[in-house]
Amino acid sequence: MKRLILLLAVFAALLAPAAASAHPLGNFTINRFSRVEVSGHRLYVLYVLDLAEIPTFQAGNIDARAYAHRIAQNVHLTVAGRPAPLVVLGQALAHPPGAGGLRTTRLEVVLAGPTIAGPARLAYHDANYADRIGWKEVVVGAHSPSRSDELRAYPKDMLSSPLDVTSTTAEVTPGSGPDRPPALSHGKLLEAPDRIADSGFASLVGRSHLSLLVILASLAAAMFWGAAHALSPGHGKTIVTAYLVGQRGTPKHAALLGLIVTATHTVGVFALGLVTLALSQFIVPDRLYPWLNLVSGLLVVGIGASVLRTRWRRHRHDHHHHHHHHEHPTSFRSLLAVGVSGGLLPCPSALVVLLAAISLHRVAFGLLLIVAFSAGLALSITGVGLAAVVARSAFRRATFEGRLVRLLPAASALVILAAGLAMTLRAVPKVS
Repeated sequence: MKRLILLLAVFAALLAPAAASAHPLGNFTINRFSRVEVSGHRLYVLYVLDLAEIPTFQAGNIDARAYAHRIAQNVHLTVAGRPAPLVVLGQALAHPPGAGGLRTTRLEVVLAGPTIAGPARLAYHDANYADRIGWKEVVVGAHSPSRSDELRAYPKDMLSSPLDVTSTTAEVTPGSGPDRPPALSHGKLLEAPDRIADSGFASLVGRSHLSLLVILASLAAAMFWGAAHALSPGHGKTIVTAYLVGQRGTPKHAALLGLIVTATHTVGVFALGLVTLALSQFIVPDRLYPWLNLVSGLLVVGIGASVLRTRWRRHRHDHHHHHHHHEHPTSFRSLLAVGVSGGLLPCPSALVVLLAAISLHRVAFGLLLIVAFSAGLALSITGVGLAAVVARSAFRRATFEGRLVRLLPAASALVILAAGLAMTLRAVPKVS
C-alpha cells in the first residue's frame, strides 16, 4: 500500500503544475497606460508606451515623433458625445536595458484635448496595439493612483492576468488654476522602469570575453537554466509520467522522449526567431503561442484517447485469453507525439537569447546556448520519465496489490486525456 500511495503522490505533484500557465510572455509584451486629466479648462492625456525586448528589437530605430502622432490617431476622446481631436504637445523616449543585453522602450506622450466651459461627460478609448498582449490601464484625474506606477512597477500578483482596461467614461469639471499640461519624465525616472525580466539564462549571451572556459561554463549554465525551466509549471511532465506508466515504457523510451523534446524545442525557437525577423509584418509572434497551446492540447487529447483505447483492447484480449498479461511495444508515433507536445512551446527567454546573439554578432554562440538550454529542459523531463518507469517497475512487483496495478494504466490514460482537455479548453478562447 505504501508504494501505491507513493506513486499516486507523484501523479498528484505532477498534475498540479500541468494546469498552470507554462510561459508568461513578458518578453513579448506591449504595455499601455493613459491618464486623462483636466488642468484649468483644458483636457489632457498622458500616454505611456512600454515595449519589451522583442517588440523593441522588431521596431528597430524608433522615431519618437512619428510614434507619438500614430498614438494620437488611435486614441479616441469624446466630450458631451462629440469627438474631440487630440494634438501632440511633446514626447520623451528612453531605451532601458532588458534581458540578454537587448533594449526595451519607454515612450511618454502628452496629448492636448479641447477646453471645457463647465461640467462635461467624457468617454476615452485606446485602440493602439489592440491585437498585442500586455498591460492596459486607463485612469482619470491627475492624482488618481496607477496600479503599475505608470508602467514602472507591475504588481507581481497580477503578472499572470495583467490589467486589461482600454476604455473609460467619467464626469469632469474645469479647474480654477492655470492651464498646465502633464510633465514628461526625465533622467532616471524615464530610463529605469522596474521591469521584470528572466535574465539568468538570457544574460549568458552578453558575456564580454568568450574564452573556451567561459563558453563551456556558459553551456553548463544554460543546461542548468533549461533544467530549472522544465521544472516550472507545464512542459508535459504529467503527460510524460502518465504515458510511460500506462504504456509500460522503458528507460530507452524515456531517453528517446528527451531527444524529441530537445529537437522540437530547438527547432521551435529557430522557427519563431525567423517569424520575428522576417515575417512579423504578417504574423504577430506572440499570437502564435495560443495556437501552439491549442495544437499541444489536441496532441495530448489524441495521445490520451489512443492510450485509453489501447488499454481497453488489451483488457479485452487478456480477458479472452485466461487473464494472461502480455507486454505490448510502445509505438514510435505516440512517443513522437508526446515528445513534440512537451517541447512545442518555445521559451521566450530562448528567443531573447537568439535575438541578442544576432544583434551582438554571436549567432553560433547563441545557437549553442539554445541547444544546451533545450538539452537541459529535456534532461529534466527525461528524469521525470525515468522516475516514473522505475516507480512503475517497483510497484509492479507488489503482487499483493495486483488489482490496483492493473488499474493504473487505465488511470494514467485518463490523466493524459484530462490534461489534454484542460490545455485545449484554456487555449480555445485565446485563438478566437
